[in-house]
Amino acid sequence: MDLFLDYTDKQIINSNIEVSGSKSESNRLLILQQLYPNLKLENVSDSDDSVHLIHALKSDKKIIDIGHAGTAMRFLTAYFAVKEGRETTLTGSERMQDRPIKILVEALRMLGANIEYVAKEGYPPLKIKGTKITKNKVSIHGNVSSQYISALVLIAPNLENGLEIELLEEITSRPYLEMTLDLLHQLGISTSWKGNTIIISPQSSITNKTITVESDWSSASYFYSLVALSPVGKKITLASYHKKSLQGDSCLAEIYQNFGVETQFNPNSITLTKTDKKPALKTLDLINAPDIAQTIVVTCFGLGISCDLTGLHTLKIKETDRLVALQNELQKFGAQINITDKSLHLKPSSILHNNCRIKTYNDHRMAMAFAPLALKTPLTIENADVVTKSYVNFWEDLDSCV
Repeated sequence: MDLFLDYTDKQIINSNIEVSGSKSESNRLLILQQLYPNLKLENVSDSDDSVHLIHALKSDKKIIDIGHAGTAMRFLTAYFAVKEGRETTLTGSERMQDRPIKILVEALRMLGANIEYVAKEGYPPLKIKGTKITKNKVSIHGNVSSQYISALVLIAPNLENGLEIELLEEITSRPYLEMTLDLLHQLGISTSWKGNTIIISPQSSITNKTITVESDWSSASYFYSLVALSPVGKKITLASYHKKSLQGDSCLAEIYQNFGVETQFNPNSITLTKTDKKPALKTLDLINAPDIAQTIVVTCFGLGISCDLTGLHTLKIKETDRLVALQNELQKFGAQINITDKSLHLKPSSILHNNCRIKTYNDHRMAMAFAPLALKTPLTIENADVVTKSYVNFWEDLDSCV
């Protein structure tokens, strides 16, 4: 489905939007719920990724296809590796079969897991024979994806001897790993992280527990962008968000002050307001929040200001090479943009071409990041329904704001 957007003769109205639960929190908790069935979850993400994960966890099929769901691929690889007696082939979309998983597989093999590559070495599909793991020490590189480490952390308390993880090199997206450990703490599981070592104690059961998932901060980023590109005084209220969040992307509240957007924290929501502050942004390191890079770049372009973003090396192995995709699509509008393998540099521009068609590359964040730009120029989003990967009601919620 291609979607034409033109909000140039409109202004956002003061809206109240309920955003679905965090995909990151939900997917971690869904794995933990399988290990501890007396864990009850509320406000679980309705994203495609979480739906794929739920179906996979409930399935008794030998071949499980998780589509584009990268988090599900990583977490399920570890989960099925410790499901004694079960044999599972884990596969995904064509793009998923080009996304590396060798670092996680090698770590699991180091612990005694039985995992084979079905086709290309280092990439899905994977043939996994669940086995009992008694080894309790492993080392893993943390500079490619924190999800590899989180996958190990999630299964660790279910191992009879727990797990000690030695982290090699710098940790990418550190807040996501801290989120995983915090969720274990909420279940009463003992963990420690000192220096480059994480230790998780074994725990066979937990007391009855209900966790309500906070709404997704990555999803909030598109409304931050919408407010930033709007006239002074415009507001949007989003629920359900908290000032003390486990999600790394909650840094949006601070970052978007640079674009004149103030965040008011209410008891169970946030209100975004456009102020008269002149927008400006210097170099920003997004190593802990790379998923909001696309939103920030499009916001800067729409405001006609420059930006220099670093810490973006993981974007090359997402649903698409997001750095190349951003460069390709922004240049259609007249942007001057340069990329390296881990950074992006946008020059200020007064040029804004009309009626461009945005390729989404099967990447939900490409579609949603470019949508607010329709306040400045008419555009068409190709394959617009790709947003369901993380935000099923995005287009309806966007329409309610203008």
